[in-house]
Amino acid sequence: MRERYGVLFLVSGPSGSGKTTLCRRLADEGEAHYSVSCTTRLPRPGELDGVDYHFMPKERFVHQINEGGFLEFAEVHGNHYGTLKSEVVALLEKGLDVVMDLDVQGARSVRSCKDPMIQHSLVDLFVSPPSQEELRNRLMGRGTDSQEVIELRMKNALEEMKFWPEYTYRIVSEGRDTDYLKFKSLLISQRLKASLLK
Repeated sequence: MRERYGVLFLVSGPSGSGKTTLCRRLADEGEAHYSVSCTTRLPRPGELDGVDYHFMPKERFVHQINEGGFLEFAEVHGNHYGTLKSEVVALLEKGLDVVMDLDVQGARSVRSCKDPMIQHSLVDLFVSPPSQEELRNRLMGRGTDSQEVIELRMKNALEEMKFWPEYTYRIVSEGRDTDYLKFKSLLISQRLKASLLK
């Protein structure tokens, strides 16, 4: 008898919240599979197919859209990005946990998916910075962006933060280790649910 299906751990939060760091740490520790997105853009130096992205010709990507093959997809700067539903479902059916790092629009697409496995396994979390001041400090602390880019990131972050009530869970960031303890604890608690797909 199968003990459980995997957890689909969907994580959103503005740039600078620390969500990507949390997701990658969870995957690096072997606690969950980090969902690899598909893209129509060309690989950058050092990027590997199937590791960084699944690099896909535009024609095949559009075919997958038409066939309903993506959990979520978007066009960014002329390139397409998306998550294959079949890949995520296959992992969940094996009892393996999957972590996805998506913006609020991507999260809505996943929530609207009617696939029983997705509906059964989905757990969504929003990661918020502790304050606007701390968010600005984090964005400036990267030292890689101009002031103009930082202001644009701040504007986008503040807009995205309005959507946290759409999520089941929320972490207000306190620090990397504290955040990760809460993050991992939430995943562990979901594994303890005594429910199977009906």
